[in-house]
Amino acid sequence: MDQTLLSRSLFSKLRFAILIVLCLLHSSESFAEESDSKPNVDAPSVVADFLGKYCLECHDSASAEGEREFESFQLPIASEQQLITTDEIIDQVTLKTMPPEESEQPTDEERLTLLQELRSSIAEARDLFEESTGRTVMRRLSNREYEVTLATLFGRRVDTLGLTADFPKEKTSQHIDTIGESLVTSGFLLDQYFQAASRLVETRLGKPSMEPKSWHFTDNFQQYEELSGAHRSVFKFEYLCLYEQPNTDTRQGGYGHIEDFLEGVPVSGLYDIEVNAQAMHRDTHYDPKIFRIDFSEPFQIAVVPGDATKGHIHYPQAIEPILGSAIVPDEQPEWLSFRVWLEAGQTPRFIFPNGPYESRASVIETNRRYKDEFKNPKEGVSRTTLLREGKLPHIRIGEIKVRGPVEEPNGTREEIAVFGSEGFQEDRALDQLFAFGQRAYRRTLEPADRDRIESIYTKRLSEDATPRQAALDTLKMILCSPSFLYLSEITPEDETLLRPFDLASRLSYALWAAPPDEELFEEAKAGRLTDSEVLKNQIQRMLRPERSNEFVNGFLDSWLNLRDIGNLPPPRKDVPDYYAENLPESMKQEARLFFRHLLDENGSVTDLLDADYSFVDKKLAKLYGLPEKDKMRLADGFQRVSLSDNRQRGGVLGMAGVLTVSANGVDTSPVTRGVWVLENILGTPPPPPPDEVPTIDANVSGSTTIRERLSKHSQDQTCAVCHRSIDPLGYALETFDPIGRWRDKYPKAKGKGTAAKVDATGKFPSGEEFTNFGDFKQKLLESRREQFTRSLVEKLLAYSTGRHMERADQFEIDDILVRVQADNNGLRTMVTEVLTSNLFRSR
Repeated sequence: MDQTLLSRSLFSKLRFAILIVLCLLHSSESFAEESDSKPNVDAPSVVADFLGKYCLECHDSASAEGEREFESFQLPIASEQQLITTDEIIDQVTLKTMPPEESEQPTDEERLTLLQELRSSIAEARDLFEESTGRTVMRRLSNREYEVTLATLFGRRVDTLGLTADFPKEKTSQHIDTIGESLVTSGFLLDQYFQAASRLVETRLGKPSMEPKSWHFTDNFQQYEELSGAHRSVFKFEYLCLYEQPNTDTRQGGYGHIEDFLEGVPVSGLYDIEVNAQAMHRDTHYDPKIFRIDFSEPFQIAVVPGDATKGHIHYPQAIEPILGSAIVPDEQPEWLSFRVWLEAGQTPRFIFPNGPYESRASVIETNRRYKDEFKNPKEGVSRTTLLREGKLPHIRIGEIKVRGPVEEPNGTREEIAVFGSEGFQEDRALDQLFAFGQRAYRRTLEPADRDRIESIYTKRLSEDATPRQAALDTLKMILCSPSFLYLSEITPEDETLLRPFDLASRLSYALWAAPPDEELFEEAKAGRLTDSEVLKNQIQRMLRPERSNEFVNGFLDSWLNLRDIGNLPPPRKDVPDYYAENLPESMKQEARLFFRHLLDENGSVTDLLDADYSFVDKKLAKLYGLPEKDKMRLADGFQRVSLSDNRQRGGVLGMAGVLTVSANGVDTSPVTRGVWVLENILGTPPPPPPDEVPTIDANVSGSTTIRERLSKHSQDQTCAVCHRSIDPLGYALETFDPIGRWRDKYPKAKGKGTAAKVDATGKFPSGEEFTNFGDFKQKLLESRREQFTRSLVEKLLAYSTGRHMERADQFEIDDILVRVQADNNGLRTMVTEVLTSNLFRSR
């Protein structure tokens, strides 16, 4: 029997049992009982008079424009739908979006009287709805959380294994990847969980013991097919050369591999890699524009894993995290050293992250412009001639040494993380498994947990597995248990507030995307975590970098949808710098560092709308046209820069990442960006367009700009209502192209005619006008600051609780908002208030 896997019959039974449990967990939904409704009474005359005079012409039961009907609206509030309708009326009247500008307008006194009456009614209804807040559907770990959790439990990165590469694509809800209702579990996914657990455990803990070996490679450095002839002729395969960055279309020298080491390393482990390398021709006289490279920057080399059985060795592969990087010397070859983790069967590959863009195009253009410099060129200059006589910039590797697996003196990290400092002990195997199970389940073990763990271990022993193998197989099943895969499992259904262990898990996954550490676990075990002061202290501790960067990255991926950067990439020929400088990573990092700064300093969340500073690297400084572009180096990384003289930037709406993700890669659309602002900044997503709404014609006769096309489109009355709210928000962002570069004019149509000027003026439905992007941000700060702050609170609550907020939740959100505003809208205050709220602490 194969000692590396559970018996097929045992796994089949366990898989079926687990799947049944998971399905029951996911499908069970609990709803709080609704309070008895109070009988309706006639609405106060002030409300009835206002609605009758200014609203019912369009929103009576017969018309109900925009699917809003106010004829039947009455006070006092007795149902959730009435509560929602009251909110809508308040919002529309407060922002002066209704009545429409062309209709008769109420006086300020009439507006204030109505708002006072409606807000008073909402306050009176609080007791009626406060007990009917929503509940989080018990949810599984997202794929992101799953990998971070395994890395935490096993003490080492697991991204080299690509455990979730074959998992079904994660579903998000409003771009959030932690919403329980979206995180479904299928039989196929459960099979993937078992395969991932088996692979992880066997690769890291079941690998054979092996003495370190050494490999030394000095020749047979074969290249990508198109380069082979030139390298055979000029170098006799004595050098491995890197000619371009890895992410290109033509794949000509982006990945350097070791032809005599395609089988890879024999076991997973740490390996020392030495590379004798030199940067060639960084001082070339060829025009830098040919290569799209900054020759003032030293060349960089990096190591990524490759697997000859998983695809073309010269092409990008699904699993290729950067394992190490270094600066390559110019003057002469030097030995560069890396200590990297490689999985069994992986071979090191070498890349040139800041290398030339598209090697083939570079060679062709060099041929055209410099062929007269070479001896007797026939038909242009071949790559062979360029390598022999020319100054083609590249990285040249002459020797490579590999040694490993490197012994870890006190035992591997995985062994210590799973079994403790003494490693696996046969006479204490069950105690060690119980201890791991407690960490994996994020709570103390129940007798039933211990029984299951013991029965699996005993079963494997009875099948003649060695004690260690029996323990490893038991680990696999712990990692497939609902208690591991799901959050919040032990608080009784009839209790509202989470018990300490469930609260500890919710908190640690909100801030770390990982299980509680020892300190948090002990606070939960002692029952102290439900004390508000203890909880607040733990939050402050857990918000320290670096671990809480998981929160920053995960939340911004959800709120700003940054994870989708690159899903609609722009054409390479239009914006080569986007690829040549790997701008998506810099774009994401700007937003992360900005948010991190506000979190650490308790800066005002209004800086997210507009600020006179940001954090940029050399690449973004160049994209933004900042003066720092001439002084910064890549080695400087990101630095805080002043934007006091550049109000085109500042705040998330001026960040290239947001402007890229809110475009479609090819061009911009005020509708797309306007909807993005409504959804992500103001928290008021528009309704989906009706089926009968016509599409926007890209070639409306006589229209020269997107504004004119939308104007013609919006003449259709079915479109006008929504577009009046959407389009102006998008017009303000038209001064940015699809990757966030500032522009005053649109591109010429097919390269002909006159480029149309960008018109960034607009008017909110409330009548407030703005003249440019900076003015637009100022108007948001002046009149929509509270709306933005409330929206951000709701996003944080949804992300951290795993459910979207409902109307009954708004009463506590009001309380959170008051406390945040009292502390100057500080982001750290906001996060703390969210994570100590009853909404976060409840089921």
